[in-house]
Amino acid sequence: MKKRLVLVALLAGTMFSFAQKKELRAVAKALKNGEFTEANSLLDAAEGLMSSADKDQQATFYLYRAKANFQNGETNNSDDLIGAAKAIKMAKELGAEPVETESVANAIRTAVVNSAVADQGAKNYEMAAAKLEAMYRVNPQDTSFLYFAASNLVTGNSYDKAVSYYKELQDLGYTGITQKFAATDAETGEVKDDFANLQERDLYVKSGAYINPVTINSESKAAEIAKNIALIYVSQGKNDEALAAMKQARALSPDDTGLLMTEADIQYKAGNIERFKELMNEASDKDPNNPELKYNLGVVSAGAGDTEAAMDYYKQAIAIRPDYPAANMNMASLILAKEEAIVEEMNNLGTSSADNRRYDELKEQRSQLYRDAVPFLQAARSTEEDVEVVRTLMNIYSILGETDKFKMMKAKLDELGG
Repeated sequence: MKKRLVLVALLAGTMFSFAQKKELRAVAKALKNGEFTEANSLLDAAEGLMSSADKDQQATFYLYRAKANFQNGETNNSDDLIGAAKAIKMAKELGAEPVETESVANAIRTAVVNSAVADQGAKNYEMAAAKLEAMYRVNPQDTSFLYFAASNLVTGNSYDKAVSYYKELQDLGYTGITQKFAATDAETGEVKDDFANLQERDLYVKSGAYINPVTINSESKAAEIAKNIALIYVSQGKNDEALAAMKQARALSPDDTGLLMTEADIQYKAGNIERFKELMNEASDKDPNNPELKYNLGVVSAGAGDTEAAMDYYKQAIAIRPDYPAANMNMASLILAKEEAIVEEMNNLGTSSADNRRYDELKEQRSQLYRDAVPFLQAARSTEEDVEVVRTLMNIYSILGETDKFKMMKAKLDELGG
């Protein structure tokens, strides 16, 4: 009785294996005939049998699934392409026939990348990211897929997932550094930097056709990734996390003025004004001829109520770049802001002889403020014709009694529709 039970079990196992092979043969026939919908239906029906199939049959199943979804590159369906990428990954892991598997994997890779590029062009950034991430899972040695997936998520404002990808890249030690192999044409002196690989370049050098071989490394993306994480945290109001990420970014690239400025911006948004000033001064020392740095220091100084320091920074910015409209406008605004105190004192004076003398003094001080502001307003106007600037100049010329200039500004204001 026991032998009969064993025999029945063996027969059942043999018949089950036969059924699996029969299903896979039917799929192979459908794929050969280009009947991809039929192949997928057969694979769906056979999927339940695969849990007890041997490793080779499972590998074949996933290879066929990849082919059925890929449809020889004829499909434009995003789900099919991602499904094909995931299936070929499983086939490779299960040890499917390597030559055929690599051929299919490479074809899928090219199609998915092209499709992701099309998604980017259509501003469908999340779908592009999904495809690129799927390709990374298929080819984990090519971490650039995950990097570009994260970049698409940032563009598409899918920040949480972007951060998770960026952190995964950090854990992997991703730098994104690529190499170009270059050499100088011995005859023309031109540099060629698009040799296919090191071996090709060295062969040309050995032949004497090229000299001075060099290897050119691209910049690391590690600091950029840390910076992007920080900026995402800033946009989410997570200032502590942002500052921690920026600290990491600056450690990776301590001489990068852009990173320093980004940290300064984060400190400013976090309300850490003194630290902002320290960083801006550090940036200014590193890049003394950068008018933007001087201007930003002026803005924060004005915001903190330090008018004299703000004016000094604006003057420095204008000395570097005379046609800097924002610096000229802000400088004029600070000068004209002093008018309020003068006008208030004038209004509070009496009618005595002393008060009249003081009134005349204040009136002259007010006129001098206007004269001091005019050059900065004119500089701002010369770069950008602004209605408010023209109106302010018109009013100033009216008060100063400069009739011709007043008429000129009034005509310009009418022309601008102000």
